[in-house]
Amino acid sequence: QVQLVESGGGLVQPGGSLRLSCAASGFTFSMYGMSWYRQAPGKERELVATVTSAGSTNYPDSVKGRFRISRDNVKNTVYLQMNSLKPEDTAVYYCKWRSPRAVDYWGQGTQVTVSS
Repeated sequence: QVQLVESGGGLVQPGGSLRLSCAASGFTFSMYGMSWYRQAPGKERELVATVTSAGSTNYPDSVKGRFRISRDNVKNTVYLQMNSLKPEDTAVYYCKWRSPRAVDYWGQGTQVTVSS
């Protein structure tokens, strides 16, 4: 079965950095794009980064230049490097895979808190 397991969240001061990881299993990871989303309290879940199977990336303006998504097809893992973190980046971060049948699979999420 499909499993997505995020890790790497925590408490960081404004301006700091974190790297999130999402270990995937249950599908042929290298063939598919992957995404990171986040959800802050009281807000809708929002997309923060995507990477295609070929390694092309895309970001919304809110994180562009600060976040970088990457993938390791040997380790079946997608990463989110987050730099210059701001308090408004505080959220639960999720990775997502969409299957060929358009079913979305989510990890359990990892909490990122940016606070002094």
